[in-house]
Amino acid sequence: MNGLPRIVIAAPSSGSGKTTITAGIMSALAERYRAQGFKVGPDYIDPGYHTAATGRISRNLDTWMVEKNQVKNIFARAGQNADVCVIEGVMGLFDGYDGLTERGSTAEVAKLLSAPVILVIDAKKMARSAAAIALGFRDFDSALNLAGVIVNNVGSESHARWVTDAIESIGLPVIGCVPRAEKLNVPERHLGLYMAGERESVTKAFILEAAEIIKQYVDMEKIFAIAKSAPENGIQSLLTLETQRQESLESVKTRIAVARDEAFCFYYEDNFDLLRDCGAEVVFFSPLHDAHLPQNISGIYLGGGYPELYAEQIASNESIRAEIKSAIESGIPTYAECGGLMSLAEYFMDADGVQRPMIGLLAGFTRLTGKLKMGYREVSAREGNFLLAKDETARGHEFHYSEWIRPTSDPDFAYLIQPRAGGEAKPEGFARKNLLASYVHLHFASNPNLARNFVRACEEWKNS
Repeated sequence: MNGLPRIVIAAPSSGSGKTTITAGIMSALAERYRAQGFKVGPDYIDPGYHTAATGRISRNLDTWMVEKNQVKNIFARAGQNADVCVIEGVMGLFDGYDGLTERGSTAEVAKLLSAPVILVIDAKKMARSAAAIALGFRDFDSALNLAGVIVNNVGSESHARWVTDAIESIGLPVIGCVPRAEKLNVPERHLGLYMAGERESVTKAFILEAAEIIKQYVDMEKIFAIAKSAPENGIQSLLTLETQRQESLESVKTRIAVARDEAFCFYYEDNFDLLRDCGAEVVFFSPLHDAHLPQNISGIYLGGGYPELYAEQIASNESIRAEIKSAIESGIPTYAECGGLMSLAEYFMDADGVQRPMIGLLAGFTRLTGKLKMGYREVSAREGNFLLAKDETARGHEFHYSEWIRPTSDPDFAYLIQPRAGGEAKPEGFARKNLLASYVHLHFASNPNLARNFVRACEEWKNS
């Protein structure tokens, strides 16, 4: 074995079925091995299905938000006790931050980790043409190791044979042909996909069915053999260094309460690890179900998710809303992003005009717009805050269908968002004293000061 076995599951485009196939592969591997899942890009939803399939928390690998060496370290941290790593791609194999470079693409991550790639091709409306797609993807970048193809959505045995013959005629092996199964899709909702933890019975049934189909129609021995063929390429030494680093972590200095439940579920797991590295004990609580905040905390982290779907339940939990408001008013360092920002407003207004009271620390209200606002964001601190010094930058991602209607005279913007192609930077978010709120989900690995400054601010508040 040349190091940690690893494989990338990619596709020519979104909608090819790679999430379902990846979940099935992960679950099938997890029956025999310690399988670790990863997701290329900033997505929060797919990692939840990976976690359900493997029993290990999936991680994001994003080469736009995070420097390449940090991406490798994230991979090593999560993979240090695994037998095999399965990395699900994002969009199409070569799609990333822009149309001219590979930055942020699945291909860039695969090459960075020297991981072989399996291409999932949706052959529902084609036969021999699938070979042309495979040929183009194999030859587009000779530095990429395209090791095989899984054909999805085949209609019959003869259809599978035609596609297989065509693809293998260009020298690429077909690892499996998965038949059409219209009902086998990641569960969806009106705003996108369900989080894996929202409906555990549905998630479990989906994962089990995906695994059974994969075991029946995909050569899992070949999948593992391809994963084992990945070269060492420094991965083993990274695993060793990660083990040594884990043994020398700082002692706990402070406790940070993190909202985590059905309504607050969009987080980068590595943010928690980085906080722990700096001496934080991360303790989870539920704004939906808990009556009180955890005891002896010195910081609060309100992540993203779907507070709009649980607005009535949040509104009815008056005790914890009051405790959060009182804690923030006392000066406890509080970081809120996206759904967390929404929960801090005075109220949420639903489509019928009904107002649900929220925590009430941010003037104004939030509401759904019906339009998705998403994309990578680089932010610079407008005046400085407890995470970033003035003009210091960090990177993250924005994904929401809501807007915050705030007073036009409100001057307390947190960031300036740098435009992707010219023009003026736009103000965003809110920062005042020890409260920082924004629609941008920051990846703390994009700036090493973020976690360190958060913990330091918590310590200073605790000792004040």
